[in-house]
Amino acid sequence: MDNAATSFPKPQSVLGAMTSYATQLGASAGRGAYAEAVETGRLISQCRERLNRLFNGENPDHFIFTLNCSDALNLAIKGLVFGSASPGIAIPGPFHAICTHVDHNSILRPLNALADAGVIEQTRVRVDPQSGLVDPDDVRRAIRRGTKLIAVTHASNVTGTLQPLADIGKIAREHDIPLLVDAAQSAGHVPIDLRAEHIDLLAAPGHKGLLGPLGTGFLYIRPGIEKKVAPLREGGTGSVSENDRQPDFMPDRFEPGSHNAIGIAGLSEGVQWVLDRGAEELFEHDRDLVRTFIDGVSTIEGLTYFGPQGVRNRVGVFSVRVAGFEPLELARALEEDFGILTRPGLHCAPLIHQAIGTAESGGTTRLSFGPFLSKQDVKYATDALAEIASRRAAKGAIEVPQRV
Repeated sequence: MDNAATSFPKPQSVLGAMTSYATQLGASAGRGAYAEAVETGRLISQCRERLNRLFNGENPDHFIFTLNCSDALNLAIKGLVFGSASPGIAIPGPFHAICTHVDHNSILRPLNALADAGVIEQTRVRVDPQSGLVDPDDVRRAIRRGTKLIAVTHASNVTGTLQPLADIGKIAREHDIPLLVDAAQSAGHVPIDLRAEHIDLLAAPGHKGLLGPLGTGFLYIRPGIEKKVAPLREGGTGSVSENDRQPDFMPDRFEPGSHNAIGIAGLSEGVQWVLDRGAEELFEHDRDLVRTFIDGVSTIEGLTYFGPQGVRNRVGVFSVRVAGFEPLELARALEEDFGILTRPGLHCAPLIHQAIGTAESGGTTRLSFGPFLSKQDVKYATDALAEIASRRAAKGAIEVPQRV
């Protein structure tokens, strides 16, 4: 139950595609005219086409493959910042970015690095400490002259809170400000419509809800926005090799070097698995698991879970505290006594832990769901939490008289 870190297991088709590439192709796309290199190029293009269908993009070539979601977010943030510089000027003019307290360090750290260098100014929009929700009007109020980026995490990796993406996207589009969405916990779990939700840049990992392998991810750049984004790396692309300047066409503008072809082959099959089942159906499965978890923990004395206290506005990511247990202690009890794998700590998202009041006490223990978990699995987890909580309560009942 640590699918928020990486999904497991993977569909057999993902493993099959990676094995097939490794044993039958083994080529680098664009680096040869022989059949294996051509077929590798076709597989990479096929993955872009599947991503474009899943997210209702405008052009498959605007899905840029990256190392992971953090890499994609760095490309978007720093590419926009340095893309705003005037020709011949290394440092851009006034650049103001808006982010939120729900954001992961993959947004916070690049912005802080730029702010520390004196390159940008930033505003962090607060969240409601009970629900973890951002008020779109707070985003609107944060906009000022020079605002050139709004970044938001779609689904919190701590509270599971789903932000009102379409509302924030509408505000960004009305002000002609690029909207960057971190979809690390929503891509593959929740329907995302790039056009309807006014998303200009979408960053996601391949290894979570899209069920691909580690070392994969992408950044979608809405057509037209690529002109505002500077490449962060240059190198060989297998195209226009006679030119010693980076190509300006997509996707080569942002993809120097040989691709992680074996990873993309696996990612493509993960995306197809999601397409075959349908994002709506997977989201409904996730909601069933959420309902089961909430029902199961509602009567556990001493247990608190954070974020929305119902099915609305959330995904299957639950941070919990059990009275008398440190987060690591609870995680160890769940693993050692019940075989349940979770993640304790601050989850690389310090501001949301500050907002919910867990930053100074070691964070929380996080359980996160995936498509291969059943309601019975979740019920098993809630029963385990109930038993652990009752053990501590019983122990406390015995120990109190001894202390007196």
